Amino acid sequence: MRTGLGTASGIAYPPRMHFVETDDARFESLPDYPFAPAYVQVDPSGLRMHHVDVGRRDAPVALLLHGEPTWSYLYRFMIPKLVDRGFRVVAPDLIGFGRSSKPTRVADYTYARHVGYLHAFLDALGLEGLHLFGQDWGSLVGLRVVGEAPARFASVTIGNGFLPAGNMGKGKLAGLANAAAFLTWRTFAQATPVFPTGRIVAFGTGRVLTPREVYAYDAPFPTRAHLAGARAFPGLVPVHDGDPAVPANRAAWQVLERFERPFSTVFSTGDPITRGLEKQLQRRIPGASAGVHQKVRGGHFLQEDAPDALVEVITETARRAGAAGLTSS
Repeated sequence: MRTGLGTASGIAYPPRMHFVETDDARFESLPDYPFAPAYVQVDPSGLRMHHVDVGRRDAPVALLLHGEPTWSYLYRFMIPKLVDRGFRVVAPDLIGFGRSSKPTRVADYTYARHVGYLHAFLDALGLEGLHLFGQDWGSLVGLRVVGEAPARFASVTIGNGFLPAGNMGKGKLAGLANAAAFLTWRTFAQATPVFPTGRIVAFGTGRVLTPREVYAYDAPFPTRAHLAGARAFPGLVPVHDGDPAVPANRAAWQVLERFERPFSTVFSTGDPITRGLEKQLQRRIPGASAGVHQKVRGGHFLQEDAPDALVEVITETARRAGAAGLTSS
């Protein structure tokens, strides 16, 4: 295990945090997920971030960030295809998800800490020249980190995601196309006595998941204690001006509005909450003029529905950024 306790400004880590790990046996023989586990410690209390890391060490790095309530299993179809194209692929599980450590108190999850964990992770592995793909919370965390360390990223592709920063004009809640649907989801996540992660993911896909795939999304969460992060995340989205994450996200936007490296968007036809947010990204970020912009058929978790299209866009975006050694399909 490598240890990287990189710091980001303004992040307070408690000296001790109660957390649990998910037994390795829960992850045995998952369909289409043969990847060996690797871990990095990302805070002083001992939290470990699990990640997949495959491909040539000297290849361009595709950094794949998942959202709520998924984990790197979401990228199982894309990882080998990107390696075949010539990438080194790094796909971490955010703290609280997948094979990563899981603090057991909802209050121990903050937006700032998740940003800090990702900074620490990237520092530990010494990753630079990154080609980011982020979806859902993968974009909330990923775009914040791009805004705080833009030189680290060679290109960015966002799918069904955004960087919310409070009320964003005309009374729209964080710019969301369907604020009511998001607020319903947030209330459900906080209040429901049963949090069926596998069924939640299946509801958000266009394709029908098999029972074993549904189990794979349930696997990280064998008890209620393991689910604190999944319950916390919807409440951390900074949809109101008074949210503590708003100032940092607005500061990140000031950087993103000067980000000129290739920036692409891939949004699906079946995700009402993020519908239309790609237009804001394309309008506000200069690098979008050098990016690739597509609409694909599918639900919120477009990695399940359109993995080949995502691989194509990530690869072409990296080429436009000057990445060498990448091959065509």
